[in-house]
Amino acid sequence: MITVDIKDYGELIVQAGITLWEISKLIPERENPIILAKVNQHIDDLIAPVTMDCQVEFLDITDREGFRAYQRSTSFLMIYAAKSILGKKARIVIEHSINKNYYCEIYEPVEITDELLEQIENKMREIAEQGLIIEKLALPVDQGLKIAEELGLDDKISLLKYRRSSNVNFYKLDWFYDYFYGQMIPSTGLIGSFKLLKRSKGFLLQFPSPDNANEMSELTPHIKISEVFAESNEWARILNADTVGALNNLICEGKLSEIIRINEALHEKKIAYLADQIHQEKKNIVLIAGPSSSGKTTFAQRLCVQMRVNGLRPSVINLDDYFVERALTPRDDEGNYDYETVDAIDLERLNEDLNNLLKGEEVQLPQYNFIDGTREYKGRIMRLKPDDVLIIEGIHGLNERLTELIPHDKKFKIFVSALTQLNIDDHNRIATTDSRLIRRIVRDHRARGADALHTINMWMSVLRGENKYIFPFQEEADGFFNSALIYEMCILKQFAEPLLFNVKKNAPEYTEARRLIKFLDTFLGVSSEHVVANSILREFIGGSCF
Repeated sequence: MITVDIKDYGELIVQAGITLWEISKLIPERENPIILAKVNQHIDDLIAPVTMDCQVEFLDITDREGFRAYQRSTSFLMIYAAKSILGKKARIVIEHSINKNYYCEIYEPVEITDELLEQIENKMREIAEQGLIIEKLALPVDQGLKIAEELGLDDKISLLKYRRSSNVNFYKLDWFYDYFYGQMIPSTGLIGSFKLLKRSKGFLLQFPSPDNANEMSELTPHIKISEVFAESNEWARILNADTVGALNNLICEGKLSEIIRINEALHEKKIAYLADQIHQEKKNIVLIAGPSSSGKTTFAQRLCVQMRVNGLRPSVINLDDYFVERALTPRDDEGNYDYETVDAIDLERLNEDLNNLLKGEEVQLPQYNFIDGTREYKGRIMRLKPDDVLIIEGIHGLNERLTELIPHDKKFKIFVSALTQLNIDDHNRIATTDSRLIRRIVRDHRARGADALHTINMWMSVLRGENKYIFPFQEEADGFFNSALIYEMCILKQFAEPLLFNVKKNAPEYTEARRLIKFLDTFLGVSSEHVVANSILREFIGGSCF
């Protein structure tokens, strides 16, 4: 007999070898079904046996890891249903995420109609009602490769070729096997809410709300951001690397420097295009916004270079200098000063200064003293000439409240984000938040002396701020720049891994650190020597010419 200490419940004495799923049935039911467990800080499938005394935390869809498991398992069910209808070798690709739902396409080619999606959805519901077991099988890599070949999973073959371990975990549903990066729900009976909706050339796999398994997530239109993803997919095809396995193949063929050159050229071409737009439309103010670690600072510098090429003279205003006096700063729910809200900025003074600058008047710019929490004036004078353009970088750049007194035809808003065009394979997408978190871990350590534990600890707070103050306004942008680089994880790996391995097992952040280590393990590591000095990536690894 062993003792299992269950969070928010207490201790249970159970037989060694009992599964987590069986233990979950011994405690009172929750509003949302239990779908995953954390055992001594390790995330585990519910089908895993418990063999020794341990601490267990059961997770449902409201937990971040629980929601990811629900997304993976529902995707697995969708792919199984689609292949059951279209044939075992039909290629279904999960392209990217839109507001926590997945945009998918079916290749070689299949016309996606409402009738076909209804067939697939009905098959999914049939299997969900049957409550079939989703088995987890630890297979030798050679056997995994054979299964992938039989099912036409070429993307898995490329990925498994570079696996260091001799075994690989496959999940099995009926006749269908698939590899998924992360844990799964133990039974289709726990998959309740989902919907398939036709979108563009493909379809949307809609999930329930992360707050409630019985409510569907919100479907906010994201027309512009979808166009950016489409552009990203085109970039991946130009580089011939839409999956990690394909990227690893190119690296082994000695094509890394070529990949870097082409990817950086695509970036430069896009920045030049935005500079041309600003010039042609005679804009006077450029507002740059984007989430953390999206490379806004380097982007702004490179945009300035391209604007100079067009004969414009960019001048930069730091939004932080317009913070209100500390005593007037709004506070968050915990009583701390909230510098993330737009109300922390003196909007009246900012708009007054901008209007005066646009009139050609001389303006004395403030400088915010973060020690005293006051605005100071130290004689920095600015006056705009006819060819001058103001660059304002800050998280509220897309929020019309920031510059509501400035005529709309004077402004050009740019949204910068790292929307990765690379997936692990056809069925395992790379979350843009993971890419940005790894960037930030590396930069925080290099530039601020912070360890990975500190960065991971504050990351959820960063994401909450972005969801509140940045992403709701992304469709307001006049231009978009995707700062993701298809090769960046191969470079960041060597910087991030030592920091992640340093997170101790007893730390709450250990689970996330191990997940990121597993993620980075799929990439071949390469030297940073070929990364050009003006690359967005240099903002994080160091050595930038800016």
